[in-house]
Amino acid sequence: MKKLGLVGGMGPESTIPYYHDIVYGVQKKVGKDFFPNLTIESVNVFEVLQLCKDENYDELVTYLMRAINNLIKSGADFVALSANTPHIVFDRLKMKSSVPLVSIIEATRDEAIRLNMKKIGLLGTIFTMTGEFFKKPFEDSNIEIVVPTEAEMEFVNHKIGAELELGIVKEDTLESFQAIIERMKKENGIEAIILGCTELPLLLNDEVSPVPCLDTMKIHIKTLVDMIAE
Repeated sequence: MKKLGLVGGMGPESTIPYYHDIVYGVQKKVGKDFFPNLTIESVNVFEVLQLCKDENYDELVTYLMRAINNLIKSGADFVALSANTPHIVFDRLKMKSSVPLVSIIEATRDEAIRLNMKKIGLLGTIFTMTGEFFKKPFEDSNIEIVVPTEAEMEFVNHKIGAELELGIVKEDTLESFQAIIERMKKENGIEAIILGCTELPLLLNDEVSPVPCLDTMKIHIKTLVDMIAE
């Protein structure tokens, strides 16, 4: 079994299901009483978001590499970031890391290809929705990414930071997100919506969304489980 190093805390609410679903996912895959050895390095999501807001990407790389190197020292064979937003510097981190890094964006892109999707909506932090780092792997594979209007993006970003990062789930927030997705379905013709923030599954899933969800966290976890069990 390979050992996973997970950069968590971005935020704690998503790190919990990452840990739970990975250990039990591996147990189910190997078919016996077994839990994998893994290490979590928890960082401060608010510092990550502030560095993104300030566009201080050099410091963000330094901050995240400190966590990655701690995981490598713990014996991790490969490392993953338990959030979408810090993937804004993923390519730089990948170049600096002495072990493989597993991209949540590439894993989601591969799933969209498998499902033969051509036009998908994207929700996430403002950095994820406005940046090219998330869209490019999809567009390079001839998949169009559609984002909400500017006002909708500001609303989504606010609700992620003020509510979901803190584990707060409100019915009126869900209704507003449903309305945004429904508009994108009617006006933009999206086939699915990417939950491009690992806190969004607290609010959205296939049962409540107007279109199918590509849950980046769930897809990422499946990829990590398969790699651990190789």
